[in-house]
Amino acid sequence: MKRTAVLGSAGTLIAGTLIAGAIAAPAAGAAGRHHGDQEARGVQTAAARAARTGIDWTDCPADWAIAAPIQCGWVSVPLDYSKPNGKQIKLAVDRHVSTGTKDERQGALVYNPGGPGGSGMAFPKRIVTKNPLWTKAAKAYDFVGFDPRGVGHSAPISCIDPQEFVKAPKADPVPDSEADKRAQRKLAAEYADGCAERSGDMLPHMTTPNTARDLDVIRAALGEKKLNFLGVSYGTYLGAVYGTLFPSHVRRMIVDSVVNPAKDNIWYEANLNQDIAFQTRWNDWKAWVAKNDAAYHIGDTPEKVEQAWLTLRAAAKKNPIGGVVGPAELIGFFQSAPYYDSAWAPTAQTWSDYLGGDTQALIDAAAPDLADTAGNISSENGNAVYTAVECADAQWPTSWKKWDRDNTRLHKDYPFMTWANAWMNLPCATWPSKQQTPLDVRTGKGLPPVLIVQSTRDAATPYEGAVELHKRFKGSRLITEKDAGSHGVTGLVNPCINERVDTYLLTGETDRRDVTCTPHATPKP
Repeated sequence: MKRTAVLGSAGTLIAGTLIAGAIAAPAAGAAGRHHGDQEARGVQTAAARAARTGIDWTDCPADWAIAAPIQCGWVSVPLDYSKPNGKQIKLAVDRHVSTGTKDERQGALVYNPGGPGGSGMAFPKRIVTKNPLWTKAAKAYDFVGFDPRGVGHSAPISCIDPQEFVKAPKADPVPDSEADKRAQRKLAAEYADGCAERSGDMLPHMTTPNTARDLDVIRAALGEKKLNFLGVSYGTYLGAVYGTLFPSHVRRMIVDSVVNPAKDNIWYEANLNQDIAFQTRWNDWKAWVAKNDAAYHIGDTPEKVEQAWLTLRAAAKKNPIGGVVGPAELIGFFQSAPYYDSAWAPTAQTWSDYLGGDTQALIDAAAPDLADTAGNISSENGNAVYTAVECADAQWPTSWKKWDRDNTRLHKDYPFMTWANAWMNLPCATWPSKQQTPLDVRTGKGLPPVLIVQSTRDAATPYEGAVELHKRFKGSRLITEKDAGSHGVTGLVNPCINERVDTYLLTGETDRRDVTCTPHATPKP
């Protein structure tokens, strides 16, 4: 699950039959057990229509910054699957065709990077850039990305004016008083109201099960009988829901950095658990910074690094750096280090430069760029989708006393992200649209072995999520990267993992038992 830096906060269907030319459209009965017969029949109708229509692949629009040979197209899906012939929305898709021979080609590999709110449209560029981790898979598969409903070019939603959304500095997420809490509660309620005002028609339909249904329609439009899917972060929950709703439509599925799919974890508890994991990985990074004090001169013990962080935070609260970087903006920037090992050195270097007198580097890294209107629109849209999906997927606590009690308790031991994360999610407490009950993720008839990849110290998706999905998807195989914590393991160089991912994609084979891999290389300063 992706957090959105601009808020300074922590800030993701069933047995087949052929009908009317559809490529393995789902049977209504099985889907009906989960989310209603109407939606099940609606997916059948939409998938049959998409299979007949296909995708008209053309050069991508110039302003999408996606160059040939990648092509773009559209897939129409119902806004409401219980009314498949009602209002339609268009989903943007793109692809790079496989690089191998006709005999080597195995179909399309569809990707979701997470969020909720993330766009997968950059995925085909892995072929263009000749990413060495993906050259073997690229021979066998077309790489297909898409903007999920509400995202980017796919009927985008909005909750607030984007320029207003990114303005800085924002209030310190850590409250000093009850008045601070009241102010944040007011902002969260206003944000929820803004979502209804700007995107109200979409909100009831911004659910993970609907995105999974969209995924099945995309599968049919691609002419694929079965789906090959790679999901990272929230994309793992999308994959888990898809695998539950459409088990017999899965050919190969890799889920990387896994959301715990247990019903009682979606989404309130998931965010509380994330606060704990973020603190753990923040502590890992502080230890690394201390170990490399000769390079960074921030502190030669983790305790000294933490004190330097608190000093920086307090100074920015009193006088925002450059007038725009306060504690909220600092969290937005520094959270990248617990997220990704690739951010360890750049984040430490920017901090070190600041301490050495170069304030501009930190301002450039942490402050919004009001001139980047396209980027700001994208940031606001991503946050809107994140909020809309998480709020719509599940019932959230409406009692402020519960939010206050839970986050006050957590903040004592896990202060890095707790309150920032709470305010990020608080709009769900006053959400103006219907909230659903999460799907019971489990194995269905026809589900093949799913490959699960996870590091033990992941901040955004704690390790327990991979263990839980492994239990629920019978026959799945778990690859654990021990003593590592970067989010998105399949994108890192670790032959123990990379080779198994290739083998699975190319042959469908997994190890006879779960595998534990040593960690990828530690970043160098």
